[in-house]
Amino acid sequence: MRKLNEIIVHCTGTIPSESTTVEAVRRYHVQHNGWKDIGYHYLVYLDGSIHAGRPLDIKGAHTLNHNEGTVGICYVGGLVAKNKAGDTRTEKQKIALRDLVKALKVCFPTITKVSGHRDYDNKACPCFDAGAEYGGLVKD
Repeated sequence: MRKLNEIIVHCTGTIPSESTTVEAVRRYHVQHNGWKDIGYHYLVYLDGSIHAGRPLDIKGAHTLNHNEGTVGICYVGGLVAKNKAGDTRTEKQKIALRDLVKALKVCFPTITKVSGHRDYDNKACPCFDAGAEYGGLVKD
């Protein structure tokens, strides 16, 4: 198993009425980006259900130059209107994200940091401050 030390949170860049699936994101990543698989390890649907993407023992493809030792979690949403970024997480998604971060910390005590994609790229993603919201859950 890879040594994991950080969780990086993303959003799909979709409006609240637009749901998607792991299969659809995988298809986009493979066909559009030319990747071998979906870039994220987990996708959190609008209803708060958590779905596995790329296996955890395989390095993700979610944050350029920051995939080694990280877990990529993506929630469906992130746009309040076409091309207008905003925190669109449902209450169920907020709970699921918090629970997933806590569970990953239990399974991988070496995880000590939570970041957002925006911390490593000039993007709004995930449209909220993931480190401020979830970072306390992984501190020893």
